Amino acid sequence: MTEHGTLHKIVVIGGGYAGTVAANHLRLRTDVDITLVNSRPKFVERIRLHQFVAGGYDASVDYGTLLGDGIRLVVDDATRIDTTSRTVQLASGRALDYDYVIYAVGSTGATPSSVPGAAEFAHSLAEFEAAQRLRARLAELPADAEVTVVGGGLTGIETAAELAEQGRTVTLVCGAALAPSLSTAGRRSVMTWLSEHGVTVLEGTAVAEVRQDAVVLTDATVRRSGLTIWTAGFGVPGLAAASGLRVDALGRLLTDETLLSVDDDRIVAAGDAASPSGRPLRMSCQAAVPLGVQAADTVLSRIAGTAPAVIDQAFKGSIISLGRHAATMQPARADDTPLDTCIDGQQAAEIKEEFCKKAVTGIGLEARSPGAVVWQKSGPRAARMAASV
Repeated sequence: MTEHGTLHKIVVIGGGYAGTVAANHLRLRTDVDITLVNSRPKFVERIRLHQFVAGGYDASVDYGTLLGDGIRLVVDDATRIDTTSRTVQLASGRALDYDYVIYAVGSTGATPSSVPGAAEFAHSLAEFEAAQRLRARLAELPADAEVTVVGGGLTGIETAAELAEQGRTVTLVCGAALAPSLSTAGRRSVMTWLSEHGVTVLEGTAVAEVRQDAVVLTDATVRRSGLTIWTAGFGVPGLAAASGLRVDALGRLLTDETLLSVDDDRIVAAGDAASPSGRPLRMSCQAAVPLGVQAADTVLSRIAGTAPAVIDQAFKGSIISLGRHAATMQPARADDTPLDTCIDGQQAAEIKEEFCKKAVTGIGLEARSPGAVVWQKSGPRAARMAASV
């Protein structure tokens, strides 16, 4: 670890996968004062929230097991980054001075206001508090009540599968198509499992209205629904825009390829809320952890007076849980393009479980030994940068 005389104040906003690993990685230097601001007192395993909702997993971890020595946890909400005074304003009225900010606020659910009844009657599981409410509602729901899951992406599939395995009557409304990010082989694997477990999969239609006991589809069909779960679409917190920083169309902080804000070189972004060159990586834990390390490296380079490195990471693919005993593993090229093959069944489920565990144990390892986290590199961004030299 590097030692110098002056303490550099670094505020990390957001205690998810990206922010927590970034805070730990900053400890490669000992002359840093690190504060992690998070709205909750515990770390949330967002990739397990479908398990939490179904009652099979806690999905929260004490920060005491994940944060390195000397990192200060402030349980509060950041409401504004004042780039003039270099302070982070908090909902409690406090203000934190900073030399650098790592902006790792993550993503949120996005229930559309354009769909009547969605905000009032549909439940989300994108955030822990919403997942808690959904879990409680499920516990009250009669076992034979129809459940509608809206959204044919990976979260929707995992949620529908988890509930179907418990014997629930589930309809999955996909919009255009089931699992559009997967290959033909991957989609076939997922569809086969869902069909075998009684899930009604509706492709080529969407939900136009949510009622207390039903959903109305775009073709005017009314389907009974004792509980409607909305998993279609994501958003990000509005902190960057509220702070006068430029953002992309979804609200992610615009940065260069080293994750520095295009407006302020004291602010570095990581995870779902980062939009490097306006071309964000897929929102995922797979991207968030490496981006957290690379954001911390950019800050460390700035402190050291050296040029930050451009981001370099590649994707491996994705794994979709299908209940507790099966999954579909979709390999991909480095640019996240799916290969037309897959691994499924119990073997894929065991791999998925191992990856979920490693996402958390890796953060703890970084706390004990900064610099320990590694990831697949030589992604398409690195190739483009090399070609431009």
